[in-house]
Amino acid sequence: MEKIILKVNGMSCGHCVNSIEGSVGELQGVNSVKVNLAEGTVDVEFNPAEVPLSKIKETIDDHGYDVE
Repeated sequence: MEKIILKVNGMSCGHCVNSIEGSVGELQGVNSVKVNLAEGTVDVEFNPAEVPLSKIKETIDDHGYDVE
């Protein structure tokens, strides 16, 4: 498993948290997702052999958030 903290812009409410945690958490190979609104970060633990980091970023981006 690999852990990464992504800086994500545009998150402002509980809906943002649920949207990101729900969609990223459903990806095959993602073990855990935790959004921190105060810091504007998303902590992801995933298996890079099952899901590439680019797919995780793309999933967040598809919901209208900007991943740095």
